[in-house]
Amino acid sequence: MKKGMTRREREVTDIEEIIGILDSAKVVHVGMIDGNMPYVVPMNYGYTLEDGKLTLYLHGAKSGRKLDILRVNPRVFVEIDTDIVPFEGRTACHYGIGYSSVMGEGEAELIEDADGKKKALSILMKTQTGKDFEFNDRMVSVVTVIKINVSEFTAKKRPIPKKNDE
Repeated sequence: MKKGMTRREREVTDIEEIIGILDSAKVVHVGMIDGNMPYVVPMNYGYTLEDGKLTLYLHGAKSGRKLDILRVNPRVFVEIDTDIVPFEGRTACHYGIGYSSVMGEGEAELIEDADGKKKALSILMKTQTGKDFEFNDRMVSVVTVIKINVSEFTAKKRPIPKKNDE
């Protein structure tokens, strides 16, 4: 599931709390390597989390830089965050940001078959809206669907400190 984390006191291991983070966030930042340069793109996502295995589903145009990169190197790093709240403190060192996040590494693959795309897009829309949608062959023929198998991930939460904890 995960590699080591520096701030262990912020680590989230409860699966229900991780699901809460994934449900409340709406954007994943996908990091890729384009030749020798990093490239990061924010995207809406859908997810499944079954038996500790996280899978993300994304959709986009039929062509573009992101797809060109993934066809050469499908390895990715993902970052999802939510509950972003800046806070103040007595001194500069006590200022900060409260947040919840999930980060991980994985491999992207393009879903080519219509049924696979329909299922992935249904998961994406359920994550984004909480509603069930159906897709037909024409609808899925005009988009690219990306599946990211997240091999390792961590979750983290930094709550806003209480006034006397500063």
